[in-house]
This record gives sequence, structure tokens and C-alpha cells, in this order.
Amino acid sequence: MRSLPLLAALLLSIPRASAAPDHGFDGHAAGRSAPASLETPPAPKTPAIEKGGWVVLEAGDSKTRTTAATAGVSLEEFRPGQVAGFATPAAVARARAAGLKVLSVGPVPPSMRPRDFPGKDAPYHNFAETAAELRSLAGKAPDIASLFSIGKTIQGRDIWALRLCPDAQAASVSRKPGIAFMGMHHAREHLSNEVPLLLAKRLVENRKDPEVARLLASRDITIIPMVNPDGGEYDVSSDTYHMHRKNMRRNDDGTVGVDLNRNYAWGWGGEGASPYPIDDTYRGSSAFSEPETKAIKAFIEGKKNLTTLLSYHTFSELVLYPWGGSHEPIADKNALKAYQVMASEMGRMTGYTPMQSSGLYVATGDLTDWAWGEHGVFSWTFELTPKSMWDGGFYPGAPAIATTVQANWRPMLYLIDLADDPRRAAQGLGLSAFAPSR
Repeated sequence: MRSLPLLAALLLSIPRASAAPDHGFDGHAAGRSAPASLETPPAPKTPAIEKGGWVVLEAGDSKTRTTAATAGVSLEEFRPGQVAGFATPAAVARARAAGLKVLSVGPVPPSMRPRDFPGKDAPYHNFAETAAELRSLAGKAPDIASLFSIGKTIQGRDIWALRLCPDAQAASVSRKPGIAFMGMHHAREHLSNEVPLLLAKRLVENRKDPEVARLLASRDITIIPMVNPDGGEYDVSSDTYHMHRKNMRRNDDGTVGVDLNRNYAWGWGGEGASPYPIDDTYRGSSAFSEPETKAIKAFIEGKKNLTTLLSYHTFSELVLYPWGGSHEPIADKNALKAYQVMASEMGRMTGYTPMQSSGLYVATGDLTDWAWGEHGVFSWTFELTPKSMWDGGFYPGAPAIATTVQANWRPMLYLIDLADDPRRAAQGLGLSAFAPSR
């Protein structure tokens, strides 16, 4: 775990505001089509979703930031001594009641709003295009690839999974070590869909490369690029992005959405997640209350060979490992060392900062804490490009796709290689093939 002086040094070293981890883009205009078998009927019209304003708080340490997150502020920007993010008026009032100093409240600054409209982000994949691309990849490598749905969303969309495995198809049992890559828990984080989707494409297209061929022959790899397709589709349903984070559940009070990455059971209901449905970080009525998180739960619990998991989010360029719901380090010393070694190596590969997830603030109910704490699966959160809202935030534009996919290619191979036994990283094994030159 990083010490507070080191964290302060990290924050002070950033010349402009830096984003917090967003513990989950589909930037297309509507109207594109997919094969009929993959198309989802239009969902019922969604009620208007109230969006909060932009609040800046005085917050110089993790404890204060955790208080802000627990009050319902969706933390997005960190500056020395300050934190900023989205908050409803009620969340601002709760922050004040908790003793936090509110420096300003207002609309999102124009410089921090999305820079591109959906029509300008044509290279991004919406739900139908993502499903079609996955289907195409499965067809290109039928000896190792299969496409299946792990479950349905609130609005009835499939949560598609592409499996690359030489000895098993769809949800059948494999004898190979298993690893999973997931994206878009959060609707506005469209780049987190592009990275696993296009890395899967790269694996298939490079399957004749000797090193990739070795990994494909010896591992059971699953890619689930769009955990929250309902929210992703809503976010791009008009000429401008909606900045929507949650799924599309209609809550009893008329608000919409649950934060899927606060809905997992490990530590659910604790700090850094809101009990109020209107907030961006609303944790849901109970752990696994959502069909999307239930589907992920069933997938992980049914995959006994799974050793490793990576969940892509945006943004802030971080490599994060458990715990997110506690400042304490994980108790297993050998596993902790393996986590730290792997985080350091993948940080060097990407240029991202490695740290324990709770280094900026505590957030409970996330996927990686549950997967590690409940099932012993080595679990990671990558916060992708850019570093801050000022550099594009959730909507960095089409040019970010290729550079971010390239930056994350070697970490993917590295984790796939280590999936047979992630703990061997603690002995420095498995580093030479994929790490950059020292």
C-alpha cells in the first residue's frame, strides 16, 4: 500500500488535474445494423435521468476523499488538497454535513465536457457492432473460438463472451488455466469496451505468431467487452453523450441506474458507495441485485479453472489491485508480493501508475475485491487513457483507441502467460518474455 507522503508526492507531480480511478464507449450515432440474430429490440423509453453538477471539495488525504465518495460524490479529478466530481444537490449537502469544505458547486466546466460527438467517434463500437465483431472473430478461428452469452441485462440485451480455448467451447469445462478480460462496467467508459474487443481481435489475427500460438494452445481465455450494454447504448442515444455511468434499472424512486462496480458482495454496503439511488455511485438495493452482476457472478463461480481477471475502466492510467474497500494490504504475503511485482511490470509496460486500489479512496462492492476475496482469483483494474478530464476524460476521441490498445497488448500476453500460476511472479518468473527491456 502506498503511504500518504508518497501519494502526496504522486499527486503533486501531476502538472494538471488527474483523474481518480472510476471503479467501467461506444461512441456511435444510432442507426447502424447488425445481423438479425444479434440485434436487440428497442428498449422502452427511458425516463429523464437527473444529472448532478460539478463540485470541488477541500480534500488532502484518502480519509477525506473516502468521506466524499461515501456521501455520494462520484470522484473524478484530484488536485493537491482538492477533489472534484459529479454530485447531486443532496450529495453536496451530505458532504457538508459530514464536515467537508465545499469550495464550489456549478455546472461541469466547458473545457471538461466531451470533446467529440458520437458521429465523430465512428471507430468506436456500439452494442450491435461489438456483437457482430465478436461473431466474426469466432467464425475466423472455429477450432479455438466460440461466442456465447453469459446472461441478459435489465433491458434484455445479451452479455456476450468470446472464448479462446482449444479444449472447450462456450461454457463447457476446460482443463486449461483460465483468464478473463472484461470491459464497460460503467456506461460512459467506452474505451474500456474497445480495448478488450480489439485485443481479442489481435489475438485471433496473430494466432500464427509463435508466442501467441503457445498461449492460445495452453490457456482458456474469455473476453467480455461490454458488461453494461444498456447503459452504453443510452450514453450514445442522441447527438451528445449523456455522461451516464450506471446500468438502466428503474429504481423505486423514479431514478435510473445502479453502479455495477459497487454491487458485488465483498464489502458491499461499506464506504465509498452510495445508498441513494440518485447518486452516480448508488450500490443497489442489495449485493448482486442486478442481472449484469449476477451474470458475472455465475460466470466466475462456474469457471473453476479461472486464476486471473482484468477489468478495464477509464480513466487515469493506473494499474490497480486489491483491496479497494480497505486500506489494509491483503494478508497473503506471497500473493501480495506477486501482485506488487506484476503491478510494477505492467506499469512499466503501459506507463501507468501501479498502486493498491484504495490508494486514492476506499470504495466497497467492486468486482476485483469480490473475485479475490471470495474466490482467490488474481484480479486487476486497469484505468485506461487519458490521465485526466483535461485530456479528454471519458471521451478522448477516436485517436485514443489505437494507442491504448497498443499499450495494453503486452500486459495482456503477460497475464495470460502467468495464468497457470500467478504466484510465480513473486519469484520473478514469467517476466522476460513480455516485459520491456530494463
